[in-house]
Amino acid sequence: MSQQEIRAMIENILDNSSVGTMATVKANKPHSRYMTFFHKGLKLYTVTNIKTHKAEEIEENPYTHILLGYDGEGFDDEYVEYEGKVTITDSPELKKELWNSHMKNWFEGPDDPDYVVLEIEPLQISLLNKKGIEPKILEF
Repeated sequence: MSQQEIRAMIENILDNSSVGTMATVKANKPHSRYMTFFHKGLKLYTVTNIKTHKAEEIEENPYTHILLGYDGEGFDDEYVEYEGKVTITDSPELKKELWNSHMKNWFEGPDDPDYVVLEIEPLQISLLNKKGIEPKILEF
């Protein structure tokens, strides 16, 4: 299977799966939580409050591990393991682009100074549990 075919399969999962787990490091131990993700190509984005533990953890260690794609059916559900490096940004353009009405529960609006975007650059993405196919790694 070519890298282009693996990439297409990964992008299909990203197109159809927006909720996954994001792990950071807290006190030298993994700390995971569910997050909602957006993507442009293979770059992921999620939003948070700058005053959260995850923002502190990312400032101390910018590396993350994300799982996306499992749909809860059980065996043979394909998903991706996404290893990336996180940058915290308060880009007004990006904040407005990603803003949606669900965020009103946590932020006053896209101009809220506590509202930031976590921009996640992929380091390695693995495609797993695709029926009949061994795990595949997208190389960067």
